[in-house]
Amino acid sequence: MKLHDVPPADNLPKFQQAPISGNDINGLGETEKRRPSRVFHALGRPDFPWAGLNAFFLMNNTAGIVWEAIKYRWRLRNSAGPVAKQQVEITDKRQMAVRIKEKAKEFGAGVVGITEFIETDSYNDIDNRFPYAICIGNPMRREEMVHVPHARSAQEVQRAYGEVADVAIELAEYIRSLGWAAYAYGDPRSTEILQIPLAIRSGLGELGKHGSIITKEFGSNLRLSTIASNLPMQMDQPIDIGVEDLCAGCRRCTTDCPPGAISDEKQWVRGEHRWYVNFDKCVPYFSANFGCAICQEVCPWSEPGRGPSLSAKLLGKRDRKKTSH
Repeated sequence: MKLHDVPPADNLPKFQQAPISGNDINGLGETEKRRPSRVFHALGRPDFPWAGLNAFFLMNNTAGIVWEAIKYRWRLRNSAGPVAKQQVEITDKRQMAVRIKEKAKEFGAGVVGITEFIETDSYNDIDNRFPYAICIGNPMRREEMVHVPHARSAQEVQRAYGEVADVAIELAEYIRSLGWAAYAYGDPRSTEILQIPLAIRSGLGELGKHGSIITKEFGSNLRLSTIASNLPMQMDQPIDIGVEDLCAGCRRCTTDCPPGAISDEKQWVRGEHRWYVNFDKCVPYFSANFGCAICQEVCPWSEPGRGPSLSAKLLGKRDRKKTSH
């Protein structure tokens, strides 16, 4: 994908008094595991360090973007609801997982996977009460996303969040009709959980150099939602589609990132050696330019229809190297 009319990384919002580094809050350089702390996207929490920039981001939007956000936030009032008194007995977890995935696809899910919650999936001020997560991803319309980082693509992002939230809400309602608890997480700006790690463990894709998930089907051109539930289901496993092989040598997102926030080297973050995007460089540009998303859209995986063949090519090349040695 070619970029057009990209704003430079200057004339960004300035602080009268700079907040504590978002990299420090995120645990950059830490080799011990711990739960994450809130740093951005926390509606109703004016006390967190980057609240001022978060407010600027929310106000720096067009009427179309705001309308899409209002629509899906209104629908999210149905994230929770009453649970049927009669509980369906689960005798086969594998069969139930298949049933839930089929329902998710029936409701409009693009990709769906199931995993268990672990302690580091929620922020340190939240006590998650559910053992399982159903992760859903829906693609965005590519013809709109090629306009990053401008209002047109940002409006599509909000529309896609609404679409995937609808799927999560319907699936949560279905699970509650079976007599099991379920809560739909569809708003990334006020959520309590980290959706990307959950989606990766549920088998939807792998972490890319740009800090977002890469799926075989849609690359990074998708948005996520999650249903938390106590419904017993068979868990999925993480997958290997060759993302590491590509990201190790590809520099497309690092080159095209205006503020230079993406590193070609993995770093330690809260006890995990992984790809990491410099928060202090990324978020001011993100906030001033409608949520940016350049790195997600220039990724070769995000080209429509390219993912499956790219994955097969990368994995085949890896296998041939093993054979030759």
